Amino acid sequence: MSPTLPRYTRITGTGSHLPPRRVTNDDLARDLAARGIETTDQWIVERTGIRARHFAADGVACSDLSLPAAQAALAAAGRRPEDVDLIIVATSTPDMVFPATATILQAKLGITNGSPAFDLQAVCSGFIYALSVADSLIRTGAAKTALVIGAEVFSRILDFNDRTTCVLFGDGAGAVVLEASAEPGLLATELHADGRHAGILCTPGTVAGGRVIGDPTLKMDGQAVFKLAVGVLEDVARSVLAKAGRTEADIDFLIPHQANIRIMQGTAKKLKLAADKLIVTVDEHGNTSAASIPLALDAAVRAGRIRRGHRVMLEGVGGGFTWGAAFVEF
Repeated sequence: MSPTLPRYTRITGTGSHLPPRRVTNDDLARDLAARGIETTDQWIVERTGIRARHFAADGVACSDLSLPAAQAALAAAGRRPEDVDLIIVATSTPDMVFPATATILQAKLGITNGSPAFDLQAVCSGFIYALSVADSLIRTGAAKTALVIGAEVFSRILDFNDRTTCVLFGDGAGAVVLEASAEPGLLATELHADGRHAGILCTPGTVAGGRVIGDPTLKMDGQAVFKLAVGVLEDVARSVLAKAGRTEADIDFLIPHQANIRIMQGTAKKLKLAADKLIVTVDEHGNTSAASIPLALDAAVRAGRIRRGHRVMLEGVGGGFTWGAAFVEF
């Protein structure tokens, strides 16, 4: 690409991977009943829209889920692993304390070119954060071909004695290839955080002295999260549209973080979008945190719904409290 041309970032390939074990609400209800906890498919669906989720097998790590997603995205982009000069993995459930899951994935892909690889932790907003960071590095010339992955093994941090949280989450990975381009692709991004709300969605444990300190399972104040999420998702979408010089009428599809169907539908309604413009995978995937947006994106691309020329609003909100959005032209 000529240095005199503007440098933009385009998504050139998508990929995803779900662990083989599919757990329906009825399956989960039976497992919970053995613990003396009652729930039903109807109870879960009415409150969340979730009907099933996927759980990784014992011994399957975040990098193991990331690898096939990354390979699928590279194949879709027509790129080889050695073409990649940046890897960012957005995750809250890494393989280990360190090194970064991104470096482990780099080795599994066979990339030995010394390019940077690192993890990014912004919980359910992690993919949007990672997309924005990669976009910035590509625009400045620090990278040309980036792998951005959202991957989670949330089943490992769930409290299966708490039916209000354990029914919500699943495991999976989604990936995109980003490339420098003379054509605009990522039209605008925006990131936010407000640490005053850290306590409403967190996993308040850590490792010290060879043991776990605190509680290593997920805790959530569902009503507080719901109230904050609906407001910030509308606001950040409108702000990103303004940055891009577009309006809500320019949105072909909306892919919000797949956490709760009511939050998703509420956001679409506030943006005056028809129901068929909302991409929904929460029913089959559950909440896969940082993986949810790229999983839904890949599903829509491979189904032929999102095609070249479509403009897509991606937005996430998660623990921290973090939120952000990206407006993308394919």
